[in-house]
Amino acid sequence: MIVFDSSSLRNISHALNAASVISVSTQNQLSLSRSKGTIELLNNLGTLSQKPSGTKRTLIAQTSTDNSACGSGQSRDKNTWPFACDSIWNVPIGANANYVDAYIGSPGVGVDTEWYITTQDSDPAVPTYMPPTFGPGRCSGTIPQQQAQWHSEASQLLNVPEDLIISDATTTYTPNGSSAFLKPDGRTLVSFTTTTRCQQGGPLYGDWFGQEDIYGDGINGGHGGSGMSSIGGSIRLGELINDDPIHHALKIDISGKWLYYDPSSPTPGHRWPAPLADASASTQYQGSNPALVMGSLVAIPPNVTAQSLGLTSIAGQKIFQAMQDYGAYIVDNSGWDYNYLCVEHNAQVEYSTVNGVDLSNDAALQADFTKIIAAVKVVDNNGANSIGEGGTPRQPLPPPIGN
Repeated sequence: MIVFDSSSLRNISHALNAASVISVSTQNQLSLSRSKGTIELLNNLGTLSQKPSGTKRTLIAQTSTDNSACGSGQSRDKNTWPFACDSIWNVPIGANANYVDAYIGSPGVGVDTEWYITTQDSDPAVPTYMPPTFGPGRCSGTIPQQQAQWHSEASQLLNVPEDLIISDATTTYTPNGSSAFLKPDGRTLVSFTTTTRCQQGGPLYGDWFGQEDIYGDGINGGHGGSGMSSIGGSIRLGELINDDPIHHALKIDISGKWLYYDPSSPTPGHRWPAPLADASASTQYQGSNPALVMGSLVAIPPNVTAQSLGLTSIAGQKIFQAMQDYGAYIVDNSGWDYNYLCVEHNAQVEYSTVNGVDLSNDAALQADFTKIIAAVKVVDNNGANSIGEGGTPRQPLPPPIGN
């Protein structure tokens, strides 16, 4: 959950209804609730990892490199276009998709910054500790990873580049800090949420969310609200500034006021592919639409065009096309009446450098994304055996990974 207070919102160039701004006192309340909520959620992960069930998390790297589901074309780079060809992130929406209303009414777009770090054997091996708080002061203490009681690999040292810094939270900004570290073996991704590292060469702080395979399905990872991937669906280097379309599904965070929670459901507050909902979903999710829950795939219907929505920015038009061809998965609660697009850190820096404005402060993109999010619908028949719901895909299947 990303939380701003009212003073930080003055730097975001869009109009806000005063009622939608989280106050300092509310922000503190949400930050302080993180410890209990995360412990409950991690306890749930531990339970799921030991019991056979349809929502069981895969916490160890898989080894499949089956290319039978791949398309043709020049091979892709796993570091910029990861996961299997039939991963949820790489399968286009099909002609049989059943679109139902979504009812997401929040304005604007911010950035949920994600971290993808490749590591080498020569990088120092450092301990990883759980942050003591969701707010400022994440880089303190030596709390062992709670998941280590079920998964011994959670307590292992991790190779981390010496100069890596991931800033602490502040009193006005508490980022989710989802991250994935590619181990020196070139295939094992170690995922965290609340990832922070305040000192070069120091320990890494973050809540350990398991290990996945960069050649695998890419479902699980360090998004605490859904248990979904830290890097699958991320906007990556070049994708918002080059001339090529985005070739994968996206990820977004929306306000819990739109998410539905049914305590009688076998998966209350979430649906496949999300293995989880927020630990406090029963009170945070206040929506009335049963189709819109954590893990829902939302997309622009095929009869809508960028022109009909009046989109003006290049980035907005690229996001529109990706959300029509592949859709976007809901992976976290934004914490207030606002939307977030999940963007890899280097891509966020690149956008600011090239355009002279941060994604969160680009007025044209703010206006465009508000129109896009108002136009999306839920692909209600998306499922494990019918990703994007079959039929003729809107785009070719991806080529195999070449490295």
